[in-house]
Amino acid sequence: MAKKSMIEKNERRRRMAKQYAPKRAKLRAIVKNKKLSIEERFSAVLKLQQLPRNSARERVRNRCELTGRPRGNYSKLKLSRIALRELGSNGLIPGLVKSSW
Repeated sequence: MAKKSMIEKNERRRRMAKQYAPKRAKLRAIVKNKKLSIEERFSAVLKLQQLPRNSARERVRNRCELTGRPRGNYSKLKLSRIALRELGSNGLIPGLVKSSW
């Protein structure tokens, strides 16, 4: 089980990324627009740099929903490989059958 503080920090980053997403998208569109002047684009870069670091979507870490494990996650199920195996063995995931031969 991951530390509660790390799980909470990741949730805070997720909320902040969602909150700042429209503003970041608008500024990034200005930066990428080659038809605008260099001064406008540079001022957009400066405004983008002044936004909080944790508002970037790239800083959000994929974690297991049950255990908070940061590695070995299946993004589709939002579970780590260990939690997936446990739930699959217990028959709690529909359509998943643990193979045995």
